Amino acid sequence: MAAAEVTAHDKWQRAGLGFAAVGPDPGHVTDVLDQVERFVWSFPEVEVIEATRSWADADA
Repeated sequence: MAAAEVTAHDKWQRAGLGFAAVGPDPGHVTDVLDQVERFVWSFPEVEVIEATRSWADADA
């Protein structure tokens, strides 16, 4: 699991966060990302504007 600020660098009260996960199967990665998303949404003072997911397939 990795996390980084990917947009809105050095902007007051704004952050674009990116999370990456690698796992043995898509179900495991989905579970991990679901937990991350629930954690972020658990803070009432945080306004989530958008949440998107994209996948890279190593077999492609």
